Amino acid sequence: MLLPAFLVFPLMDDPHKYLEPLALAKVGSLELQARLIVEGYLSGMHKSPYHGFSVEFAQHREYVPGDDIKHVDWKVYGRTGRFYLKQYEEETNLVCWLLVDVSESMRYSSGPLGADGTPLVTKYDYASMASAALTYLTLEQQDSVGLVTFDNQVRDFLRPSSQPSHLKTVVQILNRGAHREKSGLGPIFHDLAERITRRAIVVVLSDLFDDPASLLTGLLHLRHRRHEVVVFHVLDRAELEFPFFEATLFRGLEQYPELLTDPRALRQGYLDQMQAFLQEIQWGCRNQDIDYVQLCTDVPLGVALSSYLAHRLARK
Repeated sequence: MLLPAFLVFPLMDDPHKYLEPLALAKVGSLELQARLIVEGYLSGMHKSPYHGFSVEFAQHREYVPGDDIKHVDWKVYGRTGRFYLKQYEEETNLVCWLLVDVSESMRYSSGPLGADGTPLVTKYDYASMASAALTYLTLEQQDSVGLVTFDNQVRDFLRPSSQPSHLKTVVQILNRGAHREKSGLGPIFHDLAERITRRAIVVVLSDLFDDPASLLTGLLHLRHRRHEVVVFHVLDRAELEFPFFEATLFRGLEQYPELLTDPRALRQGYLDQMQAFLQEIQWGCRNQDIDYVQLCTDVPLGVALSSYLAHRLARK
């Protein structure tokens, strides 16, 4: 995608830049609960497809020799004269995988610049702050978080952990910044659908600048693996509105060439194509029962995240 040359800058390296306090405070009171049944090993807050002797009653089953008699329901015995055991629904921890796009287009920003002349918030910065906030929230629930960064290949594959120190590891990886490679979303999603074997919530944070049909097929593969998929579509306001009027030099990211042109001649065609692109992605996600959330980098992150999480809880 062609973007203004003077608006693309390298990222700063700050070990705390993605732990935005306001964002963490906003989402800290909400619970990121799975809408679908998820599997896990640790005790937590999420329904398991397995039945064990845990906390929440599920059903009765008839006693067989060798069963532990402490689980006998004596009230049922008093009414029926037969021995039945109480079965409980085990509550297990949620596994949340964060899939963060590190391709070159994620380096774009049309927002204000810092004192050193670099953008205060690029799309990658925004996606990384969202990832750090979701990591913090999930670990606070004693659930597990895994992290994948990718462009046209998987760059980092951090396996899930529920240890509080895992947040530091996630942030260290995110601080490596975006790369200068093209994205390849469809093949990446197919690859990860085979590598992430335990059912989980899979959260994609990307501008999705790739062939829609290919990336939607990849997302469908993740759904076929019984993952719950959430897509955070991270975009810059200028990409949505194309607010350029004077002659502008556009620098092509992801191996596209530079282009000096009159934006007024391109504006309507660009907006039509962008709208068609967004509709195809939104409809594709809806048809696959995938949560689609558009995040614009000029919207406070805490507001955007807490709004979505509150909506999840209300829907559940």
